Amino acid sequence: LQLEESGGGVVQPGGSLRLSCLASGGTLAYYAIAWFRQAPGKEREEIACIDRHGGIRYSADSQRGRFRISRDNNKSMVYLELSSQKFEDTGVYTCAAAPASWECGFYDVWGQGTQVTVSS
Repeated sequence: LQLEESGGGVVQPGGSLRLSCLASGGTLAYYAIAWFRQAPGKEREEIACIDRHGGIRYSADSQRGRFRISRDNNKSMVYLELSSQKFEDTGVYTCAAAPASWECGFYDVWGQGTQVTVSS
């Protein structure tokens, strides 16, 4: 399985953006997929994960309202919708896959990441 992110760019504070994660080389339906963010000078952190059955977990309550993860197995895509963006949301956003049939929590396939910059 390979993952490729797209959709990053510059967004104004309060704005919205949708990131996409395209899976290839495997059947997306078998995999739980997570989105991570690495802000400048900080550790990479998990934002949200969607499991094979569509179950979703967000890593923080503060993210639940401003980030929305979804998947479309027919298109081999997982999305992360960002809204009400803040300066601190700037960073590299990366999607990752758990091993086939595993639940969220451990990931062994990573994309290259896409940059999101919140700037006025």
